[in-house]
Amino acid sequence: MIILSVETSCDETSVAITKDGKSVLSNAVLSQINIHQPYGGVVPEIASRAHIESMLYMFDKAIKDAFIKVSDIDLVAVTQGPGLIGSLLVGINAATTFAYANNIPLMGVNHLLGHIYAAQIEGNMQFPLLTLLVSGGHTELLLVKDHLEIELLGTTLDDAVGEAYDKVARMLGLGYPGGPIVDRLAHQGEAIYNLPKPFLKNEPFNFSFSGLKSSVLNLVHNMKQRNETFKVEDVCASFQESVTEVLVEKTKNAANHLGVKQIIVAGGVAANKGLRTKMKARITDLEILTPSIQYCTDQAAMIGIAAYYQFKKHGALKDYYLKGSSAINFV
Repeated sequence: MIILSVETSCDETSVAITKDGKSVLSNAVLSQINIHQPYGGVVPEIASRAHIESMLYMFDKAIKDAFIKVSDIDLVAVTQGPGLIGSLLVGINAATTFAYANNIPLMGVNHLLGHIYAAQIEGNMQFPLLTLLVSGGHTELLLVKDHLEIELLGTTLDDAVGEAYDKVARMLGLGYPGGPIVDRLAHQGEAIYNLPKPFLKNEPFNFSFSGLKSSVLNLVHNMKQRNETFKVEDVCASFQESVTEVLVEKTKNAANHLGVKQIIVAGGVAANKGLRTKMKARITDLEILTPSIQYCTDQAAMIGIAAYYQFKKHGALKDYYLKGSSAINFV
């Protein structure tokens, strides 16, 4: 089964061709980072216009790179949310038009479901499994009982972890996107500052990073007020130590409590070297599936992989809108 998939939930324009829920025949991705860097973050209107400008080219590139014909495509899949409304509409309209013009079934796919199924590209999911989904907009623990049987265990009560990384980077004047910069600098410094680790003992599956972010702001402000010299690398290392400690320990405790067979770490922040290293060092009794860097960030291949399993279970033209804009809960 050959699927053409489209992903435009934020600032990457991507079209992919996948086969049988496993093989990636092509995965064309066009990033808008350079466009948004002067603003220090994604500007929704600019993102939408950039998607429009590149969409036709990306369709053509994905099909040519996969060495297939349009007549070979069995299904068109598109990210239907969550994400930036304008950006999503560009992708949805493009996918709908392509599917209608070529008489191909169409399917909407949840963006977060795509991040989970990115792990299936290079690994094999074993149920029941636990997913830690971490990105710029999401921090969630999910129990995956079987294909498309997903229960939300916990989420962030305020800032997502990727958002916290970007805000800390902005405090330190490091530029955008901040997450990869903070991660890189953290490995050049030492965690010498005692920043809080928000475990939320009464909320075992939930997260909160707003207070930690404020603590970094206060630390830097107070040192500047006292004219103390400090290394940005040490601040980054201290911040990352607190973040990864919380993410890893909560994931480990949840996995032990639920008795899962496997752990998936997915989403853009899953590319974080510090998180990857600590997760594998601390959790040695379970297989940890973490997609390679190219499949951690937003791209259409993950949507095509998820669509295959969704189609097998439900067929096309099904709605998968969820309660709220961030939570997955199919159960």
